[in-house]
Amino acid sequence: MPYMETIPGPSTEKLASCCRELGVHVVVGLLEIDDDKCFNAAVLVGPDGLVGKYRKNHLPFLGIDRFLDPGEGSFPVYKTAIGNIGMHICYDCNFPESARVMMLLGADILALPTNWPAGREKVAKHVVIARAYENKVHIVAVNRVGSERGTKFIGLSKIINAWGDTLAEAGGEYEQIIHGELSLAEAKEKHMVFKAGEFELDFLCDRRPELYGEITKVRKSSG
Repeated sequence: MPYMETIPGPSTEKLASCCRELGVHVVVGLLEIDDDKCFNAAVLVGPDGLVGKYRKNHLPFLGIDRFLDPGEGSFPVYKTAIGNIGMHICYDCNFPESARVMMLLGADILALPTNWPAGREKVAKHVVIARAYENKVHIVAVNRVGSERGTKFIGLSKIINAWGDTLAEAGGEYEQIIHGELSLAEAKEKHMVFKAGEFELDFLCDRRPELYGEITKVRKSSG
């Protein structure tokens, strides 16, 4: 396919040059080719170059994903100067285990590049907020706007802090740049004290992993 490339490759080299010049980190989605396999991928690039990549694990029967290979089943978390960053892509966020695994691996920030089309408003407005709150991690979700081949995309990019508060949100009609300030300490502190000694929650320590075995059992599709 003409729009696929290797990682590292031409795009990551250009991104690295920009990141060095500006002193920033970016997460960008692209189509990756690796030998005879093709992936929906995201890369994390910083001032020192390519930090890491993620290959989309959950592939819906939609668009280009119908023709790609699923990722290798991992959700890596990368340590950077601005915090520990994990990546998932679009449909991945519908599976709460994705964000939970990255939280357990120490993620402070989850990047979520998406292609939400019309019909996915509930995901854009509610699901990503739930993922941030239930894991007490920051989430930066980025969607496109406009139309392509008859499909309209809904925008609604947002920055959500670890308390589930939306710090910034884009509209759905035109491209925008949004920004927000995130506290790493807020994401790292999982113990929440609403009233000391009376109302305290900890989404990490209060877990009961021994009860969740059903989640990992392989079942046949009902479709």
